[in-house]
Amino acid sequence: MLSTFSISQSGGGTACRRTPPVKPSPGGRTPMSNFDSIDFFTDPSLVPDPHPYFDYLRSQNPVLRLPHYGVVAITGYEEATEVYKDPETFSNIVALGGPFPPLPVTPEGDDISAQIDAHRSSFPMFEHMVTMDPPEHTKARSVLAKLLTPSRLKQNEEFMWRLADRQLDEFLHNGECEFIAEYSKPFATLVIADLLGVPEEDHTQFRTVLGADRPGARVGALDHETVGINPLEWLDDKFCNYIEERRREPRADVLTFLAEAKYPDGSTPPVIEVVRSATFLFAAGQETTAKLLSAALQVLGDRPDIQQQLREDRSLIPAFIEESLRMESPVKSDSRLARRATTIGGVDIPAGTVVMILPGAANRDPRRFENPHEFDLRRKNVREHMAFARGVHSCPGGPLARVEGRVSIERILDRMPHIEINETHHGPAGDRRYTYEPTYILRGLSELHLTFTTADAVAPVG
Repeated sequence: MLSTFSISQSGGGTACRRTPPVKPSPGGRTPMSNFDSIDFFTDPSLVPDPHPYFDYLRSQNPVLRLPHYGVVAITGYEEATEVYKDPETFSNIVALGGPFPPLPVTPEGDDISAQIDAHRSSFPMFEHMVTMDPPEHTKARSVLAKLLTPSRLKQNEEFMWRLADRQLDEFLHNGECEFIAEYSKPFATLVIADLLGVPEEDHTQFRTVLGADRPGARVGALDHETVGINPLEWLDDKFCNYIEERRREPRADVLTFLAEAKYPDGSTPPVIEVVRSATFLFAAGQETTAKLLSAALQVLGDRPDIQQQLREDRSLIPAFIEESLRMESPVKSDSRLARRATTIGGVDIPAGTVVMILPGAANRDPRRFENPHEFDLRRKNVREHMAFARGVHSCPGGPLARVEGRVSIERILDRMPHIEINETHHGPAGDRRYTYEPTYILRGLSELHLTFTTADAVAPVG
């Protein structure tokens, strides 16, 4: 999963902003008659609800060349799986930006693998795990695998329970909140900070720099330490210091374990490679997990029937998280570059073609999911969704995100006996007004205002 640290088309991005910006929208959906010519990458009318467009594309062909930038869109489940599971044919080098910027080399022949390798450093963000291909990707991911162990995730879950109550304590007394800023972003940020062993005394700084500070916490602040900081550069510097210090003076902590991690061949990774593994977790998990949590709370507020079912039967919460992921996949598009000429679903794909998987579309493919546009708590095959992708690039933080969702929903239901969408901000039921982040790569609300009642019970201590 990805982060708007690097690919947002709105003002929140800080790096690799080479994509054409989505312009402010006057509102309204695009008529289906225009779907055959619309520019998916820049047209703001697709931002509020892209699913009619996805359905249209799939009705034409689950593998369809778009009218812009030479991109082939994949809206079918089986076809997307085929691409995800074939890294030898499809390179991840364009995973972040898709067709932007244009390829740094003109494809020649039916196999451009050598051209990709020779010009890899000319591609945006080439040094990060998400754009790597095997075997480099395998080595880089092995560092994360040593960290994302069942025992470490169990320790992290214990922290999540404490953190969930701490975050809720900040705003429950108000009876209302903007959920993304006040809960989902800081929660997702600090969970990853804890997983990586960031000392708790540094958590406030991480929260501030990564845009998850308490609303109003910086008003009137006299220090300008975090103004204008590039979050990715800041993370790199911070973790370089952590790792170098732990290699000099090991401690009995997670950062030391990360600093001493080895590649599968027993060699020691350069400091920068360990650092990139750490920053990748933030880039892959913070923003997308925040979007998952906000999508889940949107359902609770919009669907009192589902909210009541979860209150009556907490065993449904894991399925609720999975169905939230299926219905509102945080990653809207995930691109690959065809290394060699191939065929997908009977469609010829020349070498050098940008192939764009649309996970949200694949997750609503009626050939795979019955009544795909309905939120079904008892969907039998819900775990087959591809919100976390498939294959060697499947999201390593998927298990973490699932636990974050389960813990959050448990404590929110415990401490908010009744949750509603704030009609002052979003309008009445049946006529809701939601705004979504204007990016073709991620799918998520810009804000989510809730009102709620609070339980009398005091939050349990650690």
